[in-house]
Amino acid sequence: MSGAIQRDVVVVGGGLAGTAAALALSQGGAEISGNSITVLDRRPTLGGRAYSYPHPALDEVVDSQHVILGCCTNLIDLFEQAGAADTIRWYDQLFFLEPNGNRTRLAPGVLPAPSHQTISFLRAPMLGLSDKIGVARGLVEFLRGYPASDAESFATWLKRTRQTERAIRHFWEPVVVGALNDGFDNCSTKYAGKVFHESFLRSPQAGRLGIPALPLSEWLNPLTELAQSRGVDVRMKTGMTGLEQIAGDRWRVTTESAVFETSNVILAVDFKQTQGILRELPGGAPIAAGFEHFIAAPITTIHLWFDREVIDLDHAVLLDTRIQWIFTKSRIRRWPASRGTYLELVISASWPELKLGREEILASALEELAMFFPAVKTARLVKSSVLKEARATFSVTPGLDAYRPTQKTPWPGLYLAGDWTATEWPSTMEGAVRSGRLAAGALMGDMARYLSAELPATGVMPLLVR
Repeated sequence: MSGAIQRDVVVVGGGLAGTAAALALSQGGAEISGNSITVLDRRPTLGGRAYSYPHPALDEVVDSQHVILGCCTNLIDLFEQAGAADTIRWYDQLFFLEPNGNRTRLAPGVLPAPSHQTISFLRAPMLGLSDKIGVARGLVEFLRGYPASDAESFATWLKRTRQTERAIRHFWEPVVVGALNDGFDNCSTKYAGKVFHESFLRSPQAGRLGIPALPLSEWLNPLTELAQSRGVDVRMKTGMTGLEQIAGDRWRVTTESAVFETSNVILAVDFKQTQGILRELPGGAPIAAGFEHFIAAPITTIHLWFDREVIDLDHAVLLDTRIQWIFTKSRIRRWPASRGTYLELVISASWPELKLGREEILASALEELAMFFPAVKTARLVKSSVLKEARATFSVTPGLDAYRPTQKTPWPGLYLAGDWTATEWPSTMEGAVRSGRLAAGALMGDMARYLSAELPATGVMPLLVR
């Protein structure tokens, strides 16, 4: 086509997966240079589902809380490359709060991994002795790793390991539902086991909790700047309108404003969009059919601004409530006390909330919050917002691995990226970054070429990890 822009690589989708792929390929070398790569995205900023936006009525920037673990080596590496590692606030302890005022603090102690949290666990008031024995019995199953097969549901595992009702409510549920964003029937033991192996057993560093210290779009902006500094052609507000194979195993990518011809396309959009695109390609219908096995899972966040300080913690898990997590963004972002308190409450797997109105969700959240922090009752609520994300993640349902596609497709020069592809990770920012790097590696003929090394096991874990 006359006037088509020639590129070595076109990345369709500027979420973390597409950004990671472009950054990997732009690192330099004889094969591909940064200025031969174009990234297309319909949004005004890179980041995909990890985004923030100015709320039109509140004069505030709002986002949906994302967190990091120390084992997220690829995501952390991106921020180190961009010189922005200091925008992640790290925490070594985790608080579980009960409505009766009990506080459980889990934190590394003097014992080596996997026993580094044993002392604080044994002191935990949220669990009785029989509950702790059951939890310990369950964690032993994940000492050496996690199952290779994703066939078993975590609900089945809980019954098989004879977990108590209190242990389920106060330990397994807040961690699994918070991390995997679905109920036990829709979470495979493989990925639940991965969460516990990495964050509770492998090493203290692997389980550290990282929280962005900036609104998400601002937090991710250094990655955009890094890509542009390497010559990557980043085109925002530019969505793909057409994709077709042309002669010589090349591709034509059409947008409203330009046409690109390229040897390589990395599709880095969500599984629903990818399904529609693949269905239109010759021979793509059978592959697209496998995407019907994916389930999108919702997250609802409630944003509250108070006129004074109402909480003494940066973050916590709330037990026996609809709210699973609370993040005190005013503390995380180091606001002065005179500015008041900004809280974000997170409800994972929030299918019931999708059917409720804003006022009903807000009233319930405020009532639950006051059970844990009585100062809320006397503080003035200055602003509030409820954000529902119906397609926040995908569910790692038992058996889904068989339908998670690899990054390399049957079509020459076409690759897939997205946390939903085969990454051995659940739906997380780390999974998205890994998928992008795997797609870049597949394009270059070496899948693992751009992946960061895993954190080493510490203590006695190197003797146990398979």
